[in-house]
Amino acid sequence: MKYTFPAGFWWGSASSALQTEGESQHGGKSQTTWDVWFARQPWRFHQGIGPDETSTFYQHWQQDIALLKQLNHNSFRTSISWSRLIPDGTGEVNPEAVIFYNTVIDELLAQGITPFITLFHFDMPMVMQEKGGWENRDVVAAFARYADTCFRLFGNRVKHWFTFNEPIVPVEGGYLYDFHYPNVVDFRRAATVAYHTVLAHASAVRLFRAGRYEGEIGIVLNLTPSYPRSDNPADVNAAHCADLLFNRSFLDPVLRGQYPQDLVELLKQYDQLPLCEPGDSALIADGKIDLLGINYYQPRRVKCRDSAVNPDAPFMPEWLFDHYDMPGRQMNPYRGWEIYPPGIYDILTNLRVNYNNPRCFISENGMGVENEARFINNGKINDEYRIDFISNHLAWLHKGISEGCQCLGYHMWTFIDNWSWCNGYKNRYGFVQLDLSTQQRIVKKSGEWFSAVAASNSFDKE
Repeated sequence: MKYTFPAGFWWGSASSALQTEGESQHGGKSQTTWDVWFARQPWRFHQGIGPDETSTFYQHWQQDIALLKQLNHNSFRTSISWSRLIPDGTGEVNPEAVIFYNTVIDELLAQGITPFITLFHFDMPMVMQEKGGWENRDVVAAFARYADTCFRLFGNRVKHWFTFNEPIVPVEGGYLYDFHYPNVVDFRRAATVAYHTVLAHASAVRLFRAGRYEGEIGIVLNLTPSYPRSDNPADVNAAHCADLLFNRSFLDPVLRGQYPQDLVELLKQYDQLPLCEPGDSALIADGKIDLLGINYYQPRRVKCRDSAVNPDAPFMPEWLFDHYDMPGRQMNPYRGWEIYPPGIYDILTNLRVNYNNPRCFISENGMGVENEARFINNGKINDEYRIDFISNHLAWLHKGISEGCQCLGYHMWTFIDNWSWCNGYKNRYGFVQLDLSTQQRIVKKSGEWFSAVAASNSFDKE
């Protein structure tokens, strides 16, 4: 069967400043939380590889953009580093950073590649974290000034802006489950961080509108469909609670301009509501977006709890549901994630039916595999498994579009093997293989396949 996509469909990939630039202590950049955490606890990072040893985009941007062109990208998402652009978080702009980002944006445009720019991709400047990070409304105000600075510096060429990438992840990692700095386990503080992140997002959107910049502004959310174990009301309610906490806590504010009442009541029931101030509701209402980026990797399968909660334990989302290992599910054994392509269709359908069919695109989708060198054949990684993964997801994406979903593109994570937080280079995701010792870049079989798909705006699948 031939799958053909709408004219003008966005074909590309996604990356982030912290995971690709390198030079984390150079070029006038200040430290992020990742630089500091790695310096303090390097053993928590796979093979002791930290944020200074990424895929060296800061030096090799020209070569990498040429590879994007070779892969027939018509669009590419990356982020600006707040700590590189404004090293003290609030004051003077770093001229070296302005030159670097201007050069990258100009080269992308010269190669016919539309830049999609994210303002915050997990890389909190340490000077801002020392003030409390997203727990402090002063940091929210500082982010808004940083966003406005980006709009003024680059808005004449960048027409697709995204305030945050996966804002639920720093909430989960930093304040619930101990896989991001500052390694806090406290639901009330997590709720405050999530709430203030929405305020920061809305503040940036308000400034974008006030500045009458060309183009559009949105946010990138990792939407993880919550599937109940069964139709039993207890299981259904468990899935509903998971959906409220992990999806709708950001989806509803940015698309509807308000929080779901069910979520408010749930947090009130457990005395976990963040502190609200006058004017917050109006600000959140102003934060409705033009374009939604959707990151999809795996579903969430849940059931009701089968055991009592320890009342002395800290309140956690798992008080409300339990995780369910569905028999027979297809797994990526390297990442420990379920592979479920229909989930991408279910996300799009939910948006079409329940959220007035917003303009959106798949901003990340990908498969990390360990030790890919074993698949080298004639000097090139033969990653047929990645081609199968992408094509299966694209087939379900195509079905959603055929039913009227306003999905405008597909970006893969990621274009080149890159550093991935505490996992380092354990799992490789790229269309392009990166040799860490030589920095040599070699296109994988999946990259050649994707290049052909993007060129023809279609692919064939049995």
